[in-house]
Order: sequence, then C-alpha cells, then structure tokens
Amino acid sequence: MEASNSKTTRKRSSRLLLLLHLYVIILYQATSTAEASSSGGLNYTKYRQVGSLRLARIQKHLDGINKPPVLTIQSPDGDIIDCVPKRKQPALDHPLLKNHKIQRVRPEMPKSSSANFTEERMRLKGAWQAWHEKRERCPRGSVPIRRSHVHDVLRANSLYDFGKKRRAFAPMTARHKEAPDVVSGNGHEHAIAYTGASQEVYGARATINVWDPSIEVVNEFSLSQIWVLSGSFDGSDLNSIEAGWQVSPELYGDSRPRLFTYWTSDAYQATGCYNLLCSGFVQTNSRIAIGAAISPVSSPSSNQFDISILIWKDPKLGNWWMGFSDNTLVGYWPAELFTHLADRATMVEWGGEIVNSRANGKHTSTQMGSGHFAEDGFGKASYFRNLEVVDSDNSLTSVHEISTLAENTNCYNIKSSYNTEWGTHFYYGGPGNNPRCP
Repeated sequence: MEASNSKTTRKRSSRLLLLLHLYVIILYQATSTAEASSSGGLNYTKYRQVGSLRLARIQKHLDGINKPPVLTIQSPDGDIIDCVPKRKQPALDHPLLKNHKIQRVRPEMPKSSSANFTEERMRLKGAWQAWHEKRERCPRGSVPIRRSHVHDVLRANSLYDFGKKRRAFAPMTARHKEAPDVVSGNGHEHAIAYTGASQEVYGARATINVWDPSIEVVNEFSLSQIWVLSGSFDGSDLNSIEAGWQVSPELYGDSRPRLFTYWTSDAYQATGCYNLLCSGFVQTNSRIAIGAAISPVSSPSSNQFDISILIWKDPKLGNWWMGFSDNTLVGYWPAELFTHLADRATMVEWGGEIVNSRANGKHTSTQMGSGHFAEDGFGKASYFRNLEVVDSDNSLTSVHEISTLAENTNCYNIKSSYNTEWGTHFYYGGPGNNPRCP
C-alpha cells in the first residue's frame, strides 16, 4: 500500500514539476514577446500569471492544433512553420468529417471571361510569404501549418474565444439594413462593395492590394477580404466563407499583414475559426501557410503589391475551394460543414473592416487599407480590382452592378469605378481618427 502511495506521489510531483516548467516558459515567452514588440509601439503580450489548471487546458487545446511535424521551418519573421502530414492535419478532427476523404481529384476551375486578367497579373507585382525567404519548403505529402503558442492564447479573452470571431462580426450590409445602431455600437466599421441579396452565386474572385495599416490597440484589427454568404442575416444560421489579408496583434502577436481564412455555419456563434485554429478547412497545398505573413507590401507612391483570392464551389464534388495568387489551389471547405452553403451562396461582399474600441474615449486611429481615403487613388489608397463572381455554369463573370457602403465616411470611405483593364474596382480605406472623425 505504501509503495502504491509512493508511486502516486511521485507521479503527482512529476506532473507538478512539468506544469511549473511550462509556467516558467510561458512567463518568459510572454515577457520576451512584449519586450520584442514594445519597440513597435504596441505591447502585444502582457506579463500575465497563469494558473496550472488553465495552463493544462491551454496546452491540451494546443496539442490538438499543433500536430507532430515531419519538418519544422523557422521563418525569418519569427513564425514557426510545421510541415504536417496531410492526413494528420487538424481539419479531419471535425466530427462532421470523420468519414471524409481528402479530395484528390483537381476541382473544375471556373472558366474566365476576362482576357485581361492574366496579362494584368503578369505586369503587376504579387506578394508572397516571408517564410520562403530561405527557399525552404514542406516535403511532398505534408502541409505547412503556422504553430500556435501559449502566449497566442493568452492574448485572447479566453480559450473559447481563441481564433474565433465574436457574433458582432456579422457582415455589415445586413446589420446596416436591420440594426445600424448595433454596427456602430459594437465598434466594427466597414467600407465594402456587395452584390444584391438572393442571387445564385457559386463563388467570387478579386485582386486585393496589400498594405500594413497601423493598429492603435492590441484588441483592434484591420482586414481586407472577400465574404461568400448564404442564410439568414437576422438569425443563427448564417453561413460565411471568408479570405483575404489582416493585421491582428491579438491573434498573431505582431502588426504584419497575414493571409487568412474564416468560416462559420451558425452566424459566428460556435462553429468555425480563423485559419487552421480549429478543425474544418482542409489544406492541400505544401507551399502556402495560412496565417503566415505576406511580404513584400505596398508603400505610398512606390511599388504596389497585391494578392488574388478565388473562392468557388466545385460543381462535381460540392466542396468550396480557395485559390491564391495565380489560382494556386490552397485547400477547401468541405460541403459537410455547411447548411445553406452546401447548395450555393446568395451574396458576395468585398472590402475592409476595422475594430474601433474607443479605448481613449475617441475614435481609434487604426487604419483601414493603406490609411488613405479612397479619393487619394492609385499609389496611396488601397484597392480591390477585377471583381468577379462565379455563376451556375462555373464561369467567372465581371461584376457590373455593385452597391457600396461605409458607416462613417469621415473615418473610412469607398469609391467604385469601372474600366477595361481593372474591370469593376474600388478604392477604399482611411486613417480613422482625424479632425472630421473625432
């Protein structure tokens, strides 16, 4: 009996030592991150004590996200990229995907009616990802996944909130029509273009100008993205697929623009997450890391860099695929994840979004896009160009009729136009706080 108790005591002691060791690591990492980031004006991770039980829960959660890699790549910007076997990626842990087989057959690409798109893409400079600077890549049969750390979770409000949007993030067009006071009240502001509701849409594409907007406080963000939507805006069954670039110190611990994805099937209540921070999105590409920094970025009156995002429904198997840049396949959202989007989309939105927390009692100075208003034009204002939607014949067609919307044009605005080279396009953004935006 005494021997048994002794073994139990040793196990408990070992477990406590392990937790104490991890606790020390957390405090070191959090403090180091804060010190490293303080030179940039934002203290991304504050020194924070963590209880052993909470630490154990966080570590268990991270063990489910950070799968054992076959190769690890240290990015020059500080990210750690794990090359995880394709069949071991987090997506397949989703209860709806227990019997899912990764799609091997290349999806049927949408037919493009734009003769200018390929030529234009070759003339303008495209942005890539920083972790490729040393020309390292993941082995065949694996996918690159940005490693998450304990201090990433600590920046979120809670473990439950880590990697998720709050319900307040619902698309702006619906909230503007039904409850504009809620939009301004929750601090989310937008400048977007959108198609009419109740259309039959099977995807969308656009080329998005990439900048590095400044963020005033850690829990604010600035993003530029495409929304593909279906379902009820005023209920709990809204389905949304999203992709673009974002700057989010809370999520990533820095102020670099990063490629991101998001999905939800219940209006951001419980399902879905950013990137690969939960199960769902199936990655198939070994060269593109979702959540990794995009480099280089645009600068005023100088080189302009952009990325092309394509989201569309494979007409044969029904999965929603994502194409990046020159239509390189990144991966897909399985049809099983959705209710309304299992069939088709009814609306597409393109544009920018920020969070205005009014931390100092005034409008945030967090920038949208480049931080310039739309009227400043090319080289200063950020843009979306070549807006297209995918129709029922799996063909890409230029969007000719769009509506635009911004809650407060003194802070951020949008102006659309059309020409033969850029098709339907718009400039958008703004500086936030200024004499006209107190």
